[in-house]
Amino acid sequence: MLTLQTWTVRALFIFLATESLGELLDPCGYIYPESPVVQLGSNFTAVCVLTDKCIDHFHVNADDIFWKTNHAIVPQEQYTVINRTTSSVTFTDMSLLNVQLTCNIRTYGQIAQNVYGITVISGLPPEKPKGLSCIVNEGKKMTCHWDPGRETYLETNFTLKSEWATEKFADCKTKRGMPTSCTVDYSPVYFVNIEVWVEAENALGKATSDHSNFDPVDKVKPNPPHNLSITNSEELSSILKLTWINPRVKDIIGLKYDIQYRTKDASTWSQIPPEDTASTRSSFTVQDLRPFTEYVFRIRCVKEDGRGFWSNWSEEASGVTYEDRPSRAPSFWYKIEPSPPHGNRSVQLIWKTLPPFEANGKILDYEVTLTGWKSQPQNYTVHDTNLTVTLTGDRYKATLTARNLVGRSDAAAVTIPARNFTATRPVRDLKAFPKDNVLWVEWTAPDTPANKYILQWCVLSEKAPCVPDWQQEDGTTRRTYLRGNLEESKCYLITVTPAYEDGPGGLASTQAYLKQARPSKGPTVRTKKVGKNEAVLEWDRLPVDVQNGFIRNYTIIYKTNIGNETVVNVDSTHTEYTLSSLSSDTLYMVRMAAYTDEGGQDGPEFTFTTQKFAQGEIEAIVVPVCLAFLLVTLLGVLFCFNKRDLIKKHIWPNVPDPSKSHIAQWSPHTPPRHNFSPKDQMYSDGTFTDVSVVEIEANDKPFPEDLKSLDLFRKDKASTEGHSSGIGGSSCMSSSRPSISSGDETESAQSTASTVQYSTVVHSGYRHQVPSVQVFSRSESTQPLLDSEERPEEQPLADGLDGVLPRQPYFQQNCSHHKTGPESSPSETSKPVSPVQEDDSARHTQQPGSERLSQACGSGQMQMFQEVPAMDTFAPGTEGLVERLETVGVEATLEEGVPKSYLPQTVRPGGYMPQ
Repeated sequence: MLTLQTWTVRALFIFLATESLGELLDPCGYIYPESPVVQLGSNFTAVCVLTDKCIDHFHVNADDIFWKTNHAIVPQEQYTVINRTTSSVTFTDMSLLNVQLTCNIRTYGQIAQNVYGITVISGLPPEKPKGLSCIVNEGKKMTCHWDPGRETYLETNFTLKSEWATEKFADCKTKRGMPTSCTVDYSPVYFVNIEVWVEAENALGKATSDHSNFDPVDKVKPNPPHNLSITNSEELSSILKLTWINPRVKDIIGLKYDIQYRTKDASTWSQIPPEDTASTRSSFTVQDLRPFTEYVFRIRCVKEDGRGFWSNWSEEASGVTYEDRPSRAPSFWYKIEPSPPHGNRSVQLIWKTLPPFEANGKILDYEVTLTGWKSQPQNYTVHDTNLTVTLTGDRYKATLTARNLVGRSDAAAVTIPARNFTATRPVRDLKAFPKDNVLWVEWTAPDTPANKYILQWCVLSEKAPCVPDWQQEDGTTRRTYLRGNLEESKCYLITVTPAYEDGPGGLASTQAYLKQARPSKGPTVRTKKVGKNEAVLEWDRLPVDVQNGFIRNYTIIYKTNIGNETVVNVDSTHTEYTLSSLSSDTLYMVRMAAYTDEGGQDGPEFTFTTQKFAQGEIEAIVVPVCLAFLLVTLLGVLFCFNKRDLIKKHIWPNVPDPSKSHIAQWSPHTPPRHNFSPKDQMYSDGTFTDVSVVEIEANDKPFPEDLKSLDLFRKDKASTEGHSSGIGGSSCMSSSRPSISSGDETESAQSTASTVQYSTVVHSGYRHQVPSVQVFSRSESTQPLLDSEERPEEQPLADGLDGVLPRQPYFQQNCSHHKTGPESSPSETSKPVSPVQEDDSARHTQQPGSERLSQACGSGQMQMFQEVPAMDTFAPGTEGLVERLETVGVEATLEEGVPKSYLPQTVRPGGYMPQ
């Protein structure tokens, strides 16, 4: 929304615009001065006067006036109200060149209205012109020059005024942009003095230079000589004659000359002495020039008394001096080619071409003379700069001269030493350094004065052989520069050899660069050895072709993936460095830089990983552990050795030896077992007797008299229990058929017990027949020992038997049935078994609690007997007990808790007898 103030301003502008079309077209006031020019740094006051019409119309006065400079309001402190219509402003230091100054009023209390404006120009008054000088060019008008002085920042006019004693000449005003010179419109007259001066004027003032009074002939600048030509002389090879044409002014004034010359390839000029050319002439002969050398000349002239100005230089002209005999002998040296230790040797004589200023003409040929220690001189004429000759092992002296059209040079000599010569007396303190774009060489002379020095140099490179260049210096030289085409960033091998009358001296060598640069590439670093907290880095020296300067030092930069870079400086003589204080099992990134005097260059980055364990750390862990293990093992072995009885009892208990069992004593007619020899022949299968199995019913009870006879077993029972063995059972149990007794299956299952472990085999014995030897056959069964045999002390006592009988019964199975095992042949299966042959080896063991009973191989009836010693069994009065046991059985005993047991049996007519 438009405010009331905005509407008021708009209405005022519309009113002013309307009024401006009429009466208000005239200014509302004026500023005095109108167009001021003020000197910089001075005070300035401007006055603004309002018109009465403007005062009445806008209802303003001088109090409403304010000033602006370049649109910036001037501080009110600089205002002064003179009267009702006039106000002034004062500036104490005008520092601006051009200032826009305006007088303004405020109409209706707030609207700024411009009354009038002016431009204040600031500047400086002109200074007095200085250095007024006039030149009268030959054939031209006079031109004067001066120094206008300081800058005025204002438009300043310069006027050159001149006059004779009786006549004034027209003023010469400068043109815009050329306030320092002016050329008059008239030609001055010689030998009449003229007076000139310069006036300078601008808005702030006026200045006049000093007056200059001179004769124009003393300000003449002649034209240069022209048609300069050069000629030589056949009589004198060191002179050239110059001729030229003088300018026309020579007819009025005398002239003197300035003649300069140089060789064609030189850049500096030489000058003829001024006293030799101080008079007017048109030719001149230059002397003391080098023969057969091209020279360039130029010439200029001035008024003879030196007043006035030198003319410009003439055009250049050249000429060649005549030939002369060479002024110096060529540089002369030799090289001995590799040759056998005995016999002739190949020697190459070499020399340098003389430069033109020493050749003094065109060299036509060279003459070489070789004089041996014991031979006549040999002369050679050569057009090249080398000669290869074959010499003996003696010492030779060679001389060389160069010839041109005029004559021969002096002779250069060199001594070729004998084969067995040893070079000594080298130069000392040899050094080379670049300076002024050349390579300087310095040395200290040896104690023995040398005739000359031979400097040789070549570029060291691994890609190309070192092909030397060389130069010769006088014996008095101690410092020189290499005068060859040297390249930057190349390593030069410099050798200095002194030459003596008897041969060359010892060599002294050094290396230098004309200008070094950064290496072309950095060194490649690798690890030589990596540990847990350190790594040994190694690198190869940079090839000389990529060094580009002397390697001053190496810098190794390494870091981890997340760590900061670490910088290590290494001396340039080292090729390996050990990084320490590293973290174990950590990946490190390494790069290496090589630095010359001009900078460095990084090599490729390399990574390595530190080890997790230090060297010997694993051994320090493993060795103690192994020693501890061995110690524990040794202690365990010692413990086991000391406790072997206890360990044996729990791990491998004593197993009864069947050979020591009392079963052999159950037959009264069996000879003592100690007569058995293991060497006795084993009996064939045909000699074994049949084995019958006695089945004892569980419900059969022994008679009272039978119980009495059972007491007979107690004594031998206790003596034989410790000798029983639990290894295997009867081999006849290999049949998988279940045992069938005379009773029902239930009774047979209840009476099933462990089978007999061992059987007694009687060879050709029956009842009272005594066999020749008694042997025991081990059963093939893998059944473990019966509890009754292993631990007889744990057997419970049977009811009414005082614990004589074992709990587990032993069954003896009749093995007279036909064998069907894998070891029997068809013929053996069908062969009947004799009742006299009892085969105890066919017995087998049945597991306790089994539901099967061993099938009888003979009668199929199981008989159970109590173990009775053999002597008691066949004692008088016991036969009836045995018979009753055979017929009745021991079922009653089983019912009362007496365990079943096998008894050894002996075959007798009509039944079975205990063996």
